Amino acid sequence: MILRGVGELTPIESEFSTTEESEAHDAWVRVKVAASLADPAPPVPHETVMAELDRLIEEAEQRLGAG
Repeated sequence: MILRGVGELTPIESEFSTTEESEAHDAWVRVKVAASLADPAPPVPHETVMAELDRLIEEAEQRLGAG
């Protein structure tokens, strides 16, 4: 049996190495979500976002000669 130090997590438990890293990431995500919810700008429809991403991917593929 491998004993881990206090606050250490296994890859099965979390993608983070320690509970501190996990909690810091959680806090960061919560700040980002709160900022997004407070943003007065109108929401962007999913179809608009996906069309823009498709365009960016196509341009990148053309630049790299993969398309």
